Amino acid sequence: MTESVYQPQKPSISPNIVVLMRRFIWKIAVATLALMMVGSATRVMNAGLACPDWPLCYGQWIPSQQMNLQVFLEWFHRLDASLIGLSTLLLAGLSVWFRKDLPGWMVPASIFALGLILLQGLLGGLTVTQLLRFDIVTAHLGTAMFFFCTLIVMAINLTPYQGTAVAGSLVWVSASGALFVYVQSLLGGLVGSRWAAHQCLGGSQLCQVLHSHIIGVFPTTFTVFVLVFLSLRTPALSPLLKKLSLTAGGLVLGQILLGVATLRLHLQVEPLTITHHTVAALLLGTLVAFTSIAFRDRSLNYSL
Repeated sequence: MTESVYQPQKPSISPNIVVLMRRFIWKIAVATLALMMVGSATRVMNAGLACPDWPLCYGQWIPSQQMNLQVFLEWFHRLDASLIGLSTLLLAGLSVWFRKDLPGWMVPASIFALGLILLQGLLGGLTVTQLLRFDIVTAHLGTAMFFFCTLIVMAINLTPYQGTAVAGSLVWVSASGALFVYVQSLLGGLVGSRWAAHQCLGGSQLCQVLHSHIIGVFPTTFTVFVLVFLSLRTPALSPLLKKLSLTAGGLVLGQILLGVATLRLHLQVEPLTITHHTVAALLLGTLVAFTSIAFRDRSLNYSL
């Protein structure tokens, strides 16, 4: 009688491929954050139509003769968007190629991200051809932020995590906070695309749009502070989740100060306005990261 030798099965998921894909996704996410920052600078500096045609700029890939600050901002915004688009296409291709070495959700998630970036490119073109129509500009911002959140969720779910299964209802608090921030960001984009702040402060026009953005600060701030309070009151909560909640609280405070300063200075300090928009994206990303990790932590209760 021969003894059977146990040979462990080779895992279906390759750690090395997962690490490489996770790093690649984070790099696209950082580039997307930079893209939104440059897009904010493009709008604030009135450079949205600095390149009158699309997808080229003055009929050239590099408009060297027409290059100035405004043209550079618009041209660089398109360049960054093109690189992100190509990177997302590569991400989808790699996900399909290494599908046997990756979690099953990677292929549909990467294809979904590719669909978002294609939509974003279409909206970018319409932004120019439709002469900065405010609804298209706002949709352009909303799609960019949704794409940014999608990348964060993908990267988080490729990151090893050993939770404590105590997140509980925190996942719903953070998800609500992320939703409030997203809507608030869209309202901010609407304020910017319609120049509502300038018109309200100068002639009492479009004040309803500006006031809606200001009122939206209260539920957003309240939800984030509740998240911070509950996170600190949960003894066994993961240190990572506590750090993310404190980061969100700090970003909210900073965002309020930036918003007040921006209005006080009548939007005359462009770097302040750009920072205000960028901090909003960071706050959204932080809350989405918290929600993704908390959901994984909460799901441990069902596997015990």
